[in-house]
Amino acid sequence: MTERFTRRRFLKTSSLAAAACVVPGAGERLAGAEEKPYGPFKMGIQSYSLRGYDVDAALEWTRKLGLHYWEAYPRHLPETDDDAQLSGYRSKLGAAGVTLMAYGVVRFDADTMANRALFQFAKKAGIATLSADPEPGAFDQLDQLVDEFGVNVAIHNHGPGARYDKIKDVVHAVEGRHPRIGACVDTGHFLRSQEDPVEAIHRLGKRVHGVHLKDVRGATEFTVLGKGDLDVLGVLKTLEPLGFSECLALEYEENPDDPIADIRQCLEVVREAAARL
Repeated sequence: MTERFTRRRFLKTSSLAAAACVVPGAGERLAGAEEKPYGPFKMGIQSYSLRGYDVDAALEWTRKLGLHYWEAYPRHLPETDDDAQLSGYRSKLGAAGVTLMAYGVVRFDADTMANRALFQFAKKAGIATLSADPEPGAFDQLDQLVDEFGVNVAIHNHGPGARYDKIKDVVHAVEGRHPRIGACVDTGHFLRSQEDPVEAIHRLGKRVHGVHLKDVRGATEFTVLGKGDLDVLGVLKTLEPLGFSECLALEYEENPDDPIADIRQCLEVVREAAARL
């Protein structure tokens, strides 16, 4: 057994060394691929995918899945202005090795105090982006608030019949607004609306402040990535030249009580697509 193991190890090491000699930088590229399985992206998860678990279990599963970024579902981390509660959030996230990048989906309306409170919470919690469903009358306030707090607002499309159903609805809403007002492109909901998520990213460009990566088959059925109509590689190829550095959040809608095996399949599809960039 020892002899076979040694021979196998020798052959593997020799092959890697030979490849590095034949192709300049091959060893470095191999190491880089292992260190960055999702390429240039901050691959994370919308914690709604783990809504069947309390926040502690959801964070533990995030750690086990090898992910380090969250867009938090508000029921996992309720909005608060309490410093002790915020400190507790930071402790939980830090222990799991998770960075809280985004939060939502939240609503903005004519309530100035409530809108400001959400931004104050985001600033204190270190949240870069609020995924949101703003009422049209809220945008003048949001122009001021994103500038004051340095926090993005990303309009979330929510499928057929919703306020921001079509790509043109989101494009129209952000036109002429502060650059921090943009979109959270939910790929699954655009597919439900029979819109092309890749085209949405292309048209919105630098205003893409978030992505909910999910797949849908036949405009009706949520499914594991790669089993529906989403062009996963096309999404990544369109995001890459934008220098997209926000949370690329997997959001899996199905099987809330036991989603982990399905989520693992989704992440494998993203890794395979990232390897082809």
